[in-house]
Amino acid sequence: MTGGSGVVVIDNGGGLLKAGFGGDKDPISVVPNCMAKPPGGNTKKWLVADQLQADDVDVTGMTLKRPIDRGYLINTEVQREVWERVVRNLLQVDPSNSSLLLVEPMFNPPALQHAADELVFEEFGFNSLCVADAPSLVHLYEASHQPTRFRAQCSLVVDCGFSFTHASPVLQNFILNYGVRRMDLGGKALTNYLKELVSYRSLNVMDETLLIDDAKEKLCFVSMDVPGDLRRARLSFKDNPFRCSYILPDGITYKKGFVKDMDEALRYCSLPLDQESDRKDHSVETNKFEDRKKPELSQNEFALTNERFLVPEMLFHPIDLGINQAGLAECIVRAVQACHPYLQPVLFESIILTGGSTLFPRFTERLERELRPLVPDDYQVKIIRQEKYVRPILGAWRGGSILASSPDFESMCVTKSEYEEMGSARCRRRFFR
Repeated sequence: MTGGSGVVVIDNGGGLLKAGFGGDKDPISVVPNCMAKPPGGNTKKWLVADQLQADDVDVTGMTLKRPIDRGYLINTEVQREVWERVVRNLLQVDPSNSSLLLVEPMFNPPALQHAADELVFEEFGFNSLCVADAPSLVHLYEASHQPTRFRAQCSLVVDCGFSFTHASPVLQNFILNYGVRRMDLGGKALTNYLKELVSYRSLNVMDETLLIDDAKEKLCFVSMDVPGDLRRARLSFKDNPFRCSYILPDGITYKKGFVKDMDEALRYCSLPLDQESDRKDHSVETNKFEDRKKPELSQNEFALTNERFLVPEMLFHPIDLGINQAGLAECIVRAVQACHPYLQPVLFESIILTGGSTLFPRFTERLERELRPLVPDDYQVKIIRQEKYVRPILGAWRGGSILASSPDFESMCVTKSEYEEMGSARCRRRFFR
């Protein structure tokens, strides 16, 4: 155990589970929160958490079991297996001598809260439990590292996670529940959309969730000019700045998927961002649209062009894909407008991005461009990036690490004896949020 506090901090995300000790800067393990079974026969065992990240594991065609669906813990059997692997093998702690800080989703139904409490106290036997939500912890982490930017102790945390996207106003480390707005789109929906596009245009990859997820993270980006980029995507493959190939594992030479040519994949970075220069080059490019030949691809690779920016576009304009929801910019504006008028200018100046889907290149610039026309002219729009070399997926865990090492942490916890005496419902009142 490396943490001096003796508190285990678990950010139980739908895609990745982050676990470590209170007081540490970084988690010890960031692992897939799922179980997977290789194809072929019933004799092969299920791989859990970090076992899926081993270099010698071929993830092709694996069957997945996830404990979390649509953001909520619904399969405690799978979650028990994942936690068992993380707590016993990776953290190597005895739960009976440790406290647990668990990051839970907002508006968690009481029945699911009770199931989580049973898992913590009855299955693992943790000594005490404290429950927190991700937006308040992200705010705590940013406010502790940049106190001059958060003198009002107020921010809007935009969490683009695995299962959903939330825009949550936070005031003095408490979420203003009436202002929270949710989009039912996250990293999982983007991966599924990319699977459909690749399967329709190239290879059938509907069963390759882990591989397509990797391709999405490495190759997708946010477009600053969708119409212009769609025109460029029609160019011949030599002139197409977006075209790149992803190699699937063959099970012999290599067992992990990878980008065929990363320099080729990054050609789009040299494109101009302003739309006026794009229009000047439009007449030069049009004569190349139909003068192209499709390059030959091997059986274990597929090419991506406009899919690279059409997939993240779901977050900004879901209605274009038939999803009857507001885009991310509209979601943020509605969350701010639900708050007191005195808070609104402060919230627009303190937008914090967190979650894996905010890692797409140019995400921040595009969001700021989408927000500016929707915000009053006398309000400033400031989007706070995570500090350099900090992964946005760790913001909630790092906030939990700070909270777990605070002097008041023990008073926030529910002990196992209190749980056994009063039950889950009464104990949960202590975590008023």
